[in-house]
Order: sequence, then C-alpha cells, then structure tokens
Amino acid sequence: MLFLIAKNDWRNIRADRTLWAIALLLTTTILYGVHNGASWVDFQKRTIQGALADEAERHAAIKQGIEDANAGRTSPPSWKDPRSPYAVGYRLGSRFATMPPAPLAALAVGQSDLLPYYFRVTVNSRDTMLGNDELENPVHLLSGRFDLAFVIIYLFPLVILAVSYNLISGDKEDGTLALTLSTPVSLPSLAMGKIAFRAAFVLTLGAVLSVAGALLSGIDLSAPGAAPRLLLWMGAVAAYSIFWFGLAVLINAMGRNSATNALALSGLWLVFVLLIPSLLNVGIKTAHPVPSRVEMIQAMRHASDAVTAERSRLMAEFLEDHPELAPAASADTNAQFAVRSVAMTEELERRIQPVLDEFDKRISRQQQLADQYRFLSPAILTQAALYDLAGTGVHRYKHFLNLAANYHQQWQAHIQPKMMQTVKLSTASIDELPRWHWQEEDTADVLGRAGTHTAALALTAAFVIAIGVLALRRFPVVG
Repeated sequence: MLFLIAKNDWRNIRADRTLWAIALLLTTTILYGVHNGASWVDFQKRTIQGALADEAERHAAIKQGIEDANAGRTSPPSWKDPRSPYAVGYRLGSRFATMPPAPLAALAVGQSDLLPYYFRVTVNSRDTMLGNDELENPVHLLSGRFDLAFVIIYLFPLVILAVSYNLISGDKEDGTLALTLSTPVSLPSLAMGKIAFRAAFVLTLGAVLSVAGALLSGIDLSAPGAAPRLLLWMGAVAAYSIFWFGLAVLINAMGRNSATNALALSGLWLVFVLLIPSLLNVGIKTAHPVPSRVEMIQAMRHASDAVTAERSRLMAEFLEDHPELAPAASADTNAQFAVRSVAMTEELERRIQPVLDEFDKRISRQQQLADQYRFLSPAILTQAALYDLAGTGVHRYKHFLNLAANYHQQWQAHIQPKMMQTVKLSTASIDELPRWHWQEEDTADVLGRAGTHTAALALTAAFVIAIGVLALRRFPVVG
C-alpha cells in the first residue's frame, strides 16, 4: 500500500516544476559546498607542504654550513653558527608540528579555519610555540565557509519543508483527501506513503551528490577509517532529515491550512537551527567567560619581564638545582648565555602555566556545558557529529595540541643539554634532531562520539514521527 501511495504521489508532483527547481538548487549548493571544502583542504595541504619544504631547505643549509665552517671556508657569528645548539634549537633548525587534513575534511571545514594546524617548534617556551602566525585572511575567517556541512545543517531542512509543508493540507484544500480516504487506506498510511517518497527522493539526491562530490574533490576512501566515517556521515544526515520530515507530518496533523503550516515550520526552523544555538552560545559564554586573549598576552608579557629582571637570581637557583649542567669556569660567554636562556625559559614556563591552565579550564567548562545542552537542538547534534567525522572539530584539535606539547618537550630535552655543554653539532647531529610524527585519533573514539549524536538524532526523529502519527488520528478530514 505504501508503494502504491508513493507511486501515485510521484505522478501528482512530477509535473510540478517546483520539485525540479528544488532539486537543481540542492544539486548546485551541494556541489558548491564540496568545492569550497576541497579548496580549503587544498590550501591546508599546500601550506603544510610549504612549511615542510622550508624545513628541509633549512636543514640542508645547516649541514652545508657545518661543512663549510669546519673546513674554514666560513666563520659565522655565534648567534647563527650552524654548529651551535643554541642557534639550531632556537631558530635555524626549528621544525614544524603539523596536523594534516582528515580523510573527510573536504565535507566540513568546521573550526579548522579558526584553529591553527601547524606550529613552529623551538627551544622557546610553549606560549611562543602557540603564538602561531596564521596565513589566512582574518575577514575570510570571520565570515566562515560555505561547505557541505553548512548545506546539510541550514539548507537541507528548508528543502525538506518546501516539499512537505502541504503533505496533507494540500490534498484537503484540493478536495481529494476525503475521496482518497474513502478507499481502504488510513490517514497515517497515506501520510507515511507520501512522506516516504519525498524522503527517498531528497535523501537519495543528497547522498549521491555528496558522495560524487567527495570523490571528485579527491577524498581517498581507502584511507584508514574513511569508509566507516562516510557511512556514519550519511547515517547522521539521514537521521537529521527524518527529524524534519517527522516535524512536517506533525504540523500537517494539526489540521491547519498550507500557509499556516509553512509559517509554523519556518518558525521551528528558526528556533532549532538559529535561535537555540545562538542563545546557548551566549548563555555558555556568560556563565563561563573566557579571559580575553589580550589579558592573557599581557599576563605572559608581565611574567617575561619579571623573569628577565630576575635572571641573575634565577640562574643561581637553576645551577643549584642542576649542578651537573653548570658550565666550566673556563667556558666562554656562549655557555653562560645558554645556561641563562634555559633557566629563564624554565622559569617563564612555570609562571605562565597558571595563566594557560585557567584559559584551558574556562574553555573546558564551556565545552562541558555545550555537551550537556546539545540535545536541545538537532542542528547542534548534527553539527557535532559531522565535524567529528570530518576531523574538523575541537576533539581532534585538542589531540593535536597534546601531541605538539609532547613534541616540544622532546625538542627541549634534546637541545638544551647540548646548549649548556657547548658541544658543536655535526651533520649527523642534525639528522638526530627529534622529528615530528602525526598520530591520528583512534577511529573507534571518533565513531563513538559521532554515533552517540546520531543515535540521539534518530531517537528524536522517531519520537516526533510517533507523535505525528498519533495526532493524525484526530485530523479533521472535512471542515
């Protein structure tokens, strides 16, 4: 029976140009969104490749400089001597910690255009590493990017509501509803049959275009975790879409005319997609305001100034705690400077750590509140799932920060002893410098988080549909 209803519904609306106009609009927006996402991923890849190429060129120049200095062909000053651990560790030999785009990154830019995806790692304190220079237009970052996730979260519901706002009311206004129900078919069966066709049409079109666009954008589905992420992506989109179809059934079951249905559904779209997320964002920031970055930078500068003013005392305390690192009495000024630099860096990191911890604590509280109240809006749930699956959300970024912090510690532990021992580096020493190794998030963790959001969406959609079916039993067929 559902098949016959859907088939008859197709005959009735295929002559309506509105459906084809909506299909064309959906096709255009999806392909344009995927193209924009792919362009951003390409920019990221080129930026990372440029950084690594610069790193390789500098390290090759260091090796050549060491050979020239050892052969007496050059006599560089100490501050840029390629044999100096200080010069190499602070500037010449710095390496990049990079976070490559995830397999599905082209589908959702997320927060990847706001959060840094590479750091220059030196012997300096960690706050210096985090003060990354962003190679992107700030106006562009402020306006955001039009990607596939944007199409799904904001525009997909409008397409669904446009093809289903008059699901039952249209037949009633045409005078055909009573005639249809005089046959052996119930109103809930009629509504489910009509909604099944529309849902199949919209979801199939969206899924086919999304996968086609993803493949054309260069997504490698053979990459580890790419295939299950894409499947769960489509599951999240399906659950989100079914919620909006269920909402259309519920509003149609109220017995109002098509114009009233359209107005009510538009209002619900504003509430769930725009109003609740905006109010939640304002409420979270009000409850747990994050200190301004200006205040944080000023606190770091004050700590740096205080450390500089106390450098003599700090150096004495440092040597008292680390007597094995004290330079010999005959050591040159470079050795003294190296010890002083390490002592000041260690003290600076100790003093700014509370500032960074407070900033991170406020951010964590905001994230916890967002996680608690994300179930108030299906749009928030969908966004969280899609960003997680695309690898452009906060969880992957925190994973990157932890890896970068560990690498920074490895770099300091490798370079600082050589600085204070005033050893001269060789070409082999350059090859022994710690290398950055990116380690992707565990796929099970990503699928677990996204699966929780998708399950919540599916349950919400099922609840809305159930309420709509119950309401259809009291639908006024005439009058």
